[in-house]
Amino acid sequence: MSHAIHGEEVPLTLEGEPPKTLGVLDQGALWANLAVSLLGFSGALFLIDPLGGAPLTVTAALVATVVGSLIGTTMVGLAAIPGTQTGKPAMVLLRGLFGARLSYFPTVLNIIQMIGWGAFELWVIAQGALAIFGDTVPYAVWVIVAGVITTVLTVWPLGAVRLIRRYITVLVIIAMIWFAVQFLGDAQPRTGGSWEAFAPAVDYVIALSVSWVPLAADFARHSRSSRAAFTGVVGGYTLAQVACLALGVYAVAIAGAEAVAADSTAVFGPFVAVPLGALFFAILVLREADQSFANVYSTTVSLQNLMPRVDRRIISTLIGLFTVAIALVVDVTSYGAFLGVIGAVFVPMFAVLAVDYFLLGGAARWNTDADAPARWSMLVPWALGFAAYWLTTSTPTVAPWDGFWAGVREVIGFTREPWMNGALGAAIVAALATLLIGLVTRRVARR
Repeated sequence: MSHAIHGEEVPLTLEGEPPKTLGVLDQGALWANLAVSLLGFSGALFLIDPLGGAPLTVTAALVATVVGSLIGTTMVGLAAIPGTQTGKPAMVLLRGLFGARLSYFPTVLNIIQMIGWGAFELWVIAQGALAIFGDTVPYAVWVIVAGVITTVLTVWPLGAVRLIRRYITVLVIIAMIWFAVQFLGDAQPRTGGSWEAFAPAVDYVIALSVSWVPLAADFARHSRSSRAAFTGVVGGYTLAQVACLALGVYAVAIAGAEAVAADSTAVFGPFVAVPLGALFFAILVLREADQSFANVYSTTVSLQNLMPRVDRRIISTLIGLFTVAIALVVDVTSYGAFLGVIGAVFVPMFAVLAVDYFLLGGAARWNTDADAPARWSMLVPWALGFAAYWLTTSTPTVAPWDGFWAGVREVIGFTREPWMNGALGAAIVAALATLLIGLVTRRVARR
C-alpha cells in the first residue's frame, strides 16, 4: 500500500491529473467486495418471495439473481466508461451533460445520499461486531472504530483498492466458501414454489446493482482502460452478488424467514453459530468497511465538483467525522426510504448521460470545464425518467410520497403491473426521450 500512498495516489485537488493504475483485477476485486454486503444476505428473503405469498423455486431465484445482476451491472459498467475516458469523477461528468452550474443540483443530492449510506454502513458494521462479541464493547465504540478505518481508507483510496485486491478478497472468498460448506449441511434448500414472481425478483436484484451507478466513474477514472473498468464492474459484482444472495437463501432458511423479516440483523446468527463462524464472520464485518469507504470517497469527490481546489484529505476527514456523528445519534434505519427517493434521481440521469455520450456523439465534445454552458434541454428526459420510475416501481417508501404517485397513476389512467420495475422503466423512458431530443436538435441544426 505504501507504493500507492507515495507515488500513485489520487490527486489532492480536482485540478490534478488522475493516475491510470487500476487494472481489471483491481476493479474486479473492488466491485466483488462491494457486492458482498452483510445485510445483502437478508435480501435473499425478498429474492425468494418478492411479492409475499408467491415464493420462487430455488432455481428460479438463482436465475433471477444472474439475470438481474447482469442487467444492473451493465448499467453501472456503462456509467463507468466515461469516467475512464475523461478522467473525471461522476458528478464532474455531469458538467458535460447539464453544464457546470446545473450539475451542482444533482451533486448536492448525491452528497446527501452518500453521507446517509456511509452512516448506514457504519451502523451495519457495528451490528455485525455486536453479533460476534455481544454487549462487551458498546455500539458507539464499534461505530468510531469503523469510522476511523473508513476515513483512513478514503485518504489513500488507490492504496485501499490495492489492499482489497491483494488481501481482503482472498479472505472473503475463503470465508464465503466456509459458510457455504457449513450451511449446506445445516439447511435443506426450499422445495416447491413457482416461477410466478420471477420478474419482480429480477427487478429486486437490478435495484441492488444500479444503486452503485452514481459512483461508478469515481473509481473507473483510475482504470487503465475502459474495458478493464467495464469488465471489472460486470464480472466482479455479478459473481459476488450471485454468491452472496445464494448464501443468503440458506442463512435465511436457518435463521427463519419470520425472524429475518422482523429484524434483518437476525441473519447474522447462523454465520456466528457455525464452527469458526465468529472468525470468518469477523472477516466479512471488516470487509464491510469497503462499503463505507466507497460512499465517503464518492462524497469527497462529489464535493470537489463544488470546491475543486480544496484538499480532498481535509474533505474526507470532515465527512468521516460527520458520518460517525450521524451513525451515533440518528436512527439510520429510518433513513432508507428517504435515500430511496433520492436514489431514483440517478438511474434516469445516467441513462440520459449514456445516450448522449455514446449514441449522440457526446464523447467527442464532452465539456467538463468549470464554465461549461448550461444544457437545459437535458433536464427534460431526466424529469420524464424520474416520473417513469415512480409510476412503475413497486418499492414502497413513505406514505405521502407513494400516495402522490398513486394519485398520478389514477389521473392518467396508468396501471402498474407486477412485472414492472422502476429502474428499467426510468432508464428506458429517459433514454428514448434523450434520443428523440438529440435527433430533433440535429435536424433543426441542419436546417
